Amino acid sequence: LTEIAREHEARTGQKVALTFGASGLLRERIEKGEGAMVFASADTQHPQRLAAAGGWAPHTVFVRNSLCALTQANVNATPQTLLDTMLNPAVRLGTSTPKADPSGDYAWELFRKADGVRAGAYAALDAKALKLTGGPDSPKPPAGQGTYAWVMDQGQADVFLTYCTNAVASQKEVPRLKLVQMPAELQVGAAYGLTVRQGAPVQAEAFARALLAPGAQAAFARYGFGKP
Repeated sequence: LTEIAREHEARTGQKVALTFGASGLLRERIEKGEGAMVFASADTQHPQRLAAAGGWAPHTVFVRNSLCALTQANVNATPQTLLDTMLNPAVRLGTSTPKADPSGDYAWELFRKADGVRAGAYAALDAKALKLTGGPDSPKPPAGQGTYAWVMDQGQADVFLTYCTNAVASQKEVPRLKLVQMPAELQVGAAYGLTVRQGAPVQAEAFARALLAPGAQAAFARYGFGKP
């Protein structure tokens, strides 16, 4: 988004002020009066909630993602053994924070799928998951470090469930980390929703449209996001 916003500014001369954070926390800030004009969320529920309350347009899906597992170097997991690994009592399983951050909600969706594969898996995963990121009081990484790379580099978890795009970025930052794809029966897709405040200036509408245009979509694709 930073790259796309810079290109948009250079092309149009219109300044874009970006604020990043967990989608649920950003939605709460908007509900409390912050003057955002465009809201891009890692799910569709938070934009839907703004629209349902009035004052925001119905959401549009602008990219897609999926969950992957980021693991420490000493964790030998494959897609086929990943559920066993996560259920191992000795393995610390990290997630983001549900309700505050869609990544956490997707992790719990994965836990429910796991229960369909192995009875009792949901209860075990729900009980052991460490909500390390995305919450209002979650520790922030030092400037210049990615959240998930920092969490894993600090050894806070053995396995961390996050978006595949985050896992790839974290592995680039901390090369010893491993990326494990989800087996088909545990795969969770993430649709990212975009909404614009009703009555916002035409420049806000233009930026929202730009996120769906070929140039922005090509930038998203370079970072591993799927087409809407």
